[in-house]
Amino acid sequence: MTVTDLEDPGSGHVVTEPEPKEAAETARSHMVTRIPTARPGEPIGSVLSGLAGGDYESVGAVYVVDDNGCLQGLVRLPRLLSAGMQHSVSDVMEEVAPVVAADEDQERVVAMAVHHGVAEVPVVDENWRLLGAVPSPALMRIQHREHLEDFDRLAGILHDQEVARAAIEGRVLSRALNRLPWLLLGLVGGAGATWVMAVFEEAMATRIAVVFFIPAIVYLAGAIGTQTVAIAVRWLSMSQLSIRRLMVGELYTGAVIGLVLAAVTFPMIYLILGDPRLALAVSLSLVMAGAVSTTIGLLLPWFLWKIGRDPALGSGPVATILQDVFSLVAYFVVVSAILF
Repeated sequence: MTVTDLEDPGSGHVVTEPEPKEAAETARSHMVTRIPTARPGEPIGSVLSGLAGGDYESVGAVYVVDDNGCLQGLVRLPRLLSAGMQHSVSDVMEEVAPVVAADEDQERVVAMAVHHGVAEVPVVDENWRLLGAVPSPALMRIQHREHLEDFDRLAGILHDQEVARAAIEGRVLSRALNRLPWLLLGLVGGAGATWVMAVFEEAMATRIAVVFFIPAIVYLAGAIGTQTVAIAVRWLSMSQLSIRRLMVGELYTGAVIGLVLAAVTFPMIYLILGDPRLALAVSLSLVMAGAVSTTIGLLLPWFLWKIGRDPALGSGPVATILQDVFSLVAYFVVVSAILF
């Protein structure tokens, strides 16, 4: 057995890799290179002896490589320790899953580790030559860091660590400047919502009860959308589902939520105000608001991701503005069609 750094098993010399391009958020930046390796035909006893005297950065598994250093499989420690000394590595090794390239994004590395239920992910080059492995502590650090960044962006704070720290510890002016762009965008959205209400001013003046339900429609649309945005952002970094499957699932989910809310709302409005047409209008608006909010909450982060922008920028403030405006439009259109 050998310690890879990464060593060529035939010569004992360190193999020189091409200089990697600077990338702070790739598998290469988190991988360790001193990991245990073995040949397929190597006896189990020899492998165990090598583990006892080796200087490793991680021992999550023993990786099986051929004479060219190409990854063939792996042997996890519990299996290695329970195997009989008479066996060879090829008798107990298993297929490697998952495997990542050195330039794989760190979030995708964590997503693959979670999906496959492994604590360490091997890193290979284009020829499947073993370069190292991303160990469990690194996976946890990545997950923690990514969650913090997503939380900052959901709150409308830029994801750069220095900027995020300034938003907490900086001077008052610095804190305000970090938040103002999103609030100014919200001001524009508020102007849009005001314009929508001005367009339907006559309808509101004729049936003042229509105004009573605007806060509820806007709030529920925003709440549904916020849930969808969170799902969409995590999907882009962790899930293997296609956008089509996720879209269909979220549309059905939004429809179900809207129908349940409508079923609760209709009898309440009818019993309190005695107006079945208003109750129907509000109920249908909730169903539409659910569909609109899930669509915006999913497609906005996906669109930003497709054009190469940070998908989390479509969360929080931006999505909320769009959901508020479109839910108001849907509400007034339904109300106008049913009541007037």
